[in-house]
Amino acid sequence: MSSTRDIDALIDLMARLPGLGPRSARRAVLHLIRKRALLLIPLADMMQRVAATARECVNCANIGTTDVCDICASEKRANGELCVVEDVADLWAMERSGVFKGRYHVLGGTLSALDAIGPQELRIPRLIERVDSEEITEVILALNATIDGQTTAHYIADQLDGRVRLTSLAQGVPIGGELDYLDDGTITAAMQSRKSLL
Repeated sequence: MSSTRDIDALIDLMARLPGLGPRSARRAVLHLIRKRALLLIPLADMMQRVAATARECVNCANIGTTDVCDICASEKRANGELCVVEDVADLWAMERSGVFKGRYHVLGGTLSALDAIGPQELRIPRLIERVDSEEITEVILALNATIDGQTTAHYIADQLDGRVRLTSLAQGVPIGGELDYLDDGTITAAMQSRKSLL
């Protein structure tokens, strides 16, 4: 039995995280072990806690520790604007910019014929329900400027045509760009210069 079996297993798990490969994971694990009391033990405790309490908001699919996230629960955010994003990282990027004061809807991805992802695999039916049941006056499509993102935006625009004002982010979002990687100023400019889709 190897004396480093558990450490090697931790390195393998860490290497599966986005942005980390085997070498980065090994460096991170060695650092955590060296700083066991300061980092490793508190990190392990917090990971257990988050694993037990984290959940998706039943309304928008944001991640939090309650069934309805703080954004959906806030009456101040019920201004009729609904920002549609691909995933939670995009929602958090929008929140970080501080420019949007409405509510969100997380799709959970984009339409993709190659990956067999259709509207039912995403939260598009729930989006349509929300537009019909909540007092939504504008849907802002803040999807990534990729082919799948644009295809998804066009599909949603077709589904919501005539039901609500539809806009999309404007200048500042490069083709192929993802919201999570944009700076706050670019997101702010894109939100303030959004354009009507229909």
